[in-house]
Amino acid sequence: MTRKIEADDEQEVENSTAPLLQHLYELRSRLIWSLLALAGGTILCFVFAEPLYNLLLTPLVRVAEIERGDATFRLIYTGPLEVFFAQLKLALFAGIFVAFPAIAWQVYSFVAPGLYKNERRAFLPFLISAPALFVTGAVFVYIVMLPLISQFALSFEQEARDGVAAIESQIRVSEYLSLVMALMLAFGLSFQLPVVVSLLGKAGLVSAGTLRTGRKYAAVAILAFAAFFTPPDIISQVMLAVPVMILYEISIWCVVMIERAREREDAEREGEE
Repeated sequence: MTRKIEADDEQEVENSTAPLLQHLYELRSRLIWSLLALAGGTILCFVFAEPLYNLLLTPLVRVAEIERGDATFRLIYTGPLEVFFAQLKLALFAGIFVAFPAIAWQVYSFVAPGLYKNERRAFLPFLISAPALFVTGAVFVYIVMLPLISQFALSFEQEARDGVAAIESQIRVSEYLSLVMALMLAFGLSFQLPVVVSLLGKAGLVSAGTLRTGRKYAAVAILAFAAFFTPPDIISQVMLAVPVMILYEISIWCVVMIERAREREDAEREGEE
């Protein structure tokens, strides 16, 4: 009897181990394909790293032309390989954008078999909206924020005159890229607010009433977030805080729609019973 129990236990362990190993093998395969997609995107973007960097410089150059009245604005680098590493960092950052569809598909393909059909339908909109909102935040930085920050940065320059020394900006290549990447990351993540809140509402962790009640606390948190991730000028902070507050209101509306859809499903289920 004891031997039979031990044999049954061993068989149960073997049966549970086989699916686990299959999942681990599949996870390894998905990770490899994701890394290959990221590497391919990074290499592709590194080929175009110089024009990409010049594109990011366009708002600064245009502001400099207006402020100085000429088009001879220069950036500097103080390390032998600073420009190379800046281009490599830019290629990796842009490569994530390029490879994101392939990476998202690998994530979805790994998770989808464990979801019900209705859960897969609910998951796909978030998979599409998340990168779209991140790109929207990055474009907002390029179109709106970079000109404002460039104007703020160059406003400290002054010409030499009697008794007054000249002050001229000498912006480093790597520092400008770090600023742009930090802003795009901050705005891209903050623009994910509707996606995060909608997922929480879908899981039943937050309600529209709770979001409305906590609106004032959310406003304080958003202002603190804007003050931390933007330069120390009120214009930049407001330009981040206002869109995020609007997105917070959109998030409330999304949760309301989710709650109404859930109520309809419950009513239909009760009617069938």
